[in-house]
Amino acid sequence: MSSPYIAWALIFIVVPLCMVIYYGLTDSHGAMTFSNIATIAKPGYLKALRRSVGLALASTLVCFILAYPLGMILSSMKLKRNTFLVTLFILPMWMNFLLRTLTWMTLLEGKGVINTVLEFLHLPTINIINTPSAIILGMVYNFLPFMILPIYNSLSRIDDNVINAARDLGANSLQTFLRITLPLSVPGIISGITMVFIPALTTFAISTMLGGSKILLIGNVIEQEFTQLYDWHLGSGLSIVLMIFILINMVVESIFDKQGGLS
Repeated sequence: MSSPYIAWALIFIVVPLCMVIYYGLTDSHGAMTFSNIATIAKPGYLKALRRSVGLALASTLVCFILAYPLGMILSSMKLKRNTFLVTLFILPMWMNFLLRTLTWMTLLEGKGVINTVLEFLHLPTINIINTPSAIILGMVYNFLPFMILPIYNSLSRIDDNVINAARDLGANSLQTFLRITLPLSVPGIISGITMVFIPALTTFAISTMLGGSKILLIGNVIEQEFTQLYDWHLGSGLSIVLMIFILINMVVESIFDKQGGLS
């Protein structure tokens, strides 16, 4: 019964990964080299990586600040109303990713919808298109549901009797949150951070559409190496660097998941 999945995984996961590793660790003559990976240390590539990590961390932090209170609100509601509200938050995910981002281009551009409304109200216009702020806004909009759902699931699984026991023992609301609610929701927080940080770090579509050609992230650099410069070896080497970041995130998530299971 598992043979179709195994075949799918081999063809579309294992084989492409092996190709990336092969091209990343060889030169144009097929000789083994680590120069493609070491290229990340050059100033231009390192700047793009630092910018990518910074914007990914900023968008992840904003998603967490927005998602955690929302997850607490949703987990405290009744099931039917709760399910309806959760569906509203994941509804935009049913639309194509590029179309959602294109909508923000229409909203944020100089003569876009937002500035048109501000001009009509005789208010100062905003100019954040093609800036890091626009990229963060696009990341938060696209990846926020990935933070909400795991946090909500963790909070909804907390037994009300545990909360009531803490209150009976004299804990106030802040103490109950810090000693009970927050520690028990850590696995959901880690999962949410991982699910937001990794796509935010590797994205290139959002930065291309909302950042224009002024802001290059490491995802844009890799995309250009493959599609414009046709340097598969360097593009694969830089991809391996991102894969290392992804593996580190997966290890951290696994550690916290095990700790959450033991608790």
